[in-house]
Parts: sequence; structure tokens; C-alpha cells
Amino acid sequence: MKIINIPINDLKEYENNSRTHSEEQITQIVNSIKEFGFTNPILIDNKNLIIAGHGRLLAAKKLDLKEVPTIVLNNLSEEQKKAYIIADNQLAMNAGWDFEMLKNEIMTIADDIDLNLLGFNEQELANIIDGLELIEPELQEQEYKEVFNVIINCEDENHQEKTYNELQEKGYECQVQSL
Repeated sequence: MKIINIPINDLKEYENNSRTHSEEQITQIVNSIKEFGFTNPILIDNKNLIIAGHGRLLAAKKLDLKEVPTIVLNNLSEEQKKAYIIADNQLAMNAGWDFEMLKNEIMTIADDIDLNLLGFNEQELANIIDGLELIEPELQEQEYKEVFNVIINCEDENHQEKTYNELQEKGYECQVQSL
């Protein structure tokens, strides 16, 4: 694969790109490009349609870059392009962190590098340094126990207590509710 610098104005954004980029994230990409350079070329097809790198293009525009590095992927079918546009974004999100190793690595660069360049917010950095794992709410694995309920309407409190005790004796897990 060959890296080719192409004028920004020649690139075409994929109109059905479902990945969104907040202004905060674009600013993070801008800062990353300033610090490290444009190290991740934009992937395009042979018609200059962006397959991966929409956020990098937005950052390049903010930086007033005239051209950006690209790699042409000319071996993909139209369906493969569409699939890769989604997969490129989702696969990275499926990765996890070894938080102890991450903390150690961050601590080795903390005095020399602006930690904001890493993409974590201040609270996330504090949690890493304090040894707490980052848990993204949408990625938390939660176990759900399927529960089936039967509601019995009782005549009074005595009937409720008697019914509750009978069901408990038969091995049923019960809860008493008064509405």
C-alpha cells in the first residue's frame, strides 16, 4: 500500500457515514495531529470517497491543511466498502484496557507529555491514576435475571400474611406489597 498526499478539496465524504464526531473529539484529533503529525492516513476508494478517516478530515480542515495522506483501497466491492466503514469504527470500540499497564505507561510520560493528548477526560485520567477502571455505561456488562410474577389480590392483611406464609412453605420466593 502506498501513501499518497491528496488535496483536501478532492476528497468526498461518504454521505451515509453513521459515525458522528463531536467538536471536542475533532479538537482532540487536531491536537493529536499537531503533536504527533498526521500518522494515520485517510482510507479512500479510487474515486476519492472516504472509507475511513472522516474525523481526521474534519481536523485537517480545522488546521487549514491543503492536503492529507491517503491510502487508496481499490480492492473492495461497494458492499465491502460499506461494511468496512462500519467495522473500522466499531472494532476499535470493542477493545479493552489493561488498566494497571495503562496507569504505569501514563505515569512514565506524565512529566513530559500533555496527558490531554491521550483522549481521556480529566475524570478518566484521575480514575486511571487512582487505580480505578473506566467503565463506559453503554459497554457495561450487566446480568439480568428474568423474573416471572404472579400477583394475588388479598381480602385484607391477614389473608395476605396467610397466603405469603403458605407460598413460602411451598418454596416460592415471595414479596409482600401493599398498594
